[in-house]
Amino acid sequence: MHSPDAGGDGVALSYDDAGDGQPIVALHGLTATRRYVVMGSRALERSGHRVIAYDARGHGKSSPAPTADAYGYEALAADLETLLDSLGIDRALLAGASMGAQTALAFALTRPERVDALALITPAFDPDYTLAGERLERYDALAAGLRDGGVEGFVEAYRQSPAGVSAVDPRWRPAVLDAVRQRMALHEHPGAVADALRVVPRSRPFTAWEDLRALESIPAVVVASRDEADPEHPLALGQRYAEALGGAAVRTEEIGSSPLAWQGGQLSRVIAELAARSQLDSEGPLVS
Repeated sequence: MHSPDAGGDGVALSYDDAGDGQPIVALHGLTATRRYVVMGSRALERSGHRVIAYDARGHGKSSPAPTADAYGYEALAADLETLLDSLGIDRALLAGASMGAQTALAFALTRPERVDALALITPAFDPDYTLAGERLERYDALAAGLRDGGVEGFVEAYRQSPAGVSAVDPRWRPAVLDAVRQRMALHEHPGAVADALRVVPRSRPFTAWEDLRALESIPAVVVASRDEADPEHPLALGQRYAEALGGAAVRTEEIGSSPLAWQGGQLSRVIAELAARSQLDSEGPLVS
């Protein structure tokens, strides 16, 4: 399905809407699509939840932004709000991975009354660290590789990046490269994804860790991967998010296992547990 003019600037978002019950919105990461949040698992729908998963602007089957610079978090959060409005959803649990986690936070900071709970999956933005120099050059190289060489150009740029697959533990490298190649092949507008690769890393979903204190009353969980398989989303940074949110729970995989963020069924269970907790919180204490 497509939402008409979701962002108010001519962007139409492609989305799936399945199941009944408490709404859960799945938001994917940069260069991914809506499939890459719970990895195709249907466990949330089967456990009594309405799941809305959509492709961010310029990604997957969604249309590109009207200009090459319109991929920042303000625009991404506006897309989320307009999609909720178009579906008649007042409040939802937001389950976001990487860029999607930051989009969820940007939205929650301006519209907290519309957020039941936050499942932040491998968040990557660090407000204390301004991307510059080699790190920005890396994203620009990935954008150029995609624009000039398509999927294989992107994969080659990722291979050559010091922070790319070479930083991954050797036992996980084949799986990472396969996943990168598969997800990049799903984009109908690769040039738009290249634009997003340049803009999103330069955008800030919030200013300082202290900003997240405003969200302490919203139930939250942080899903953080161990660094061996996913060094781009450091475990320590996930723990820092949990601390900033007032002591949110941190969930990760067992040592030696594939990242929890890659295990759709297990990740869905974590999200469902958070959904149940948020429902209890909203009902308030029982009065006898």
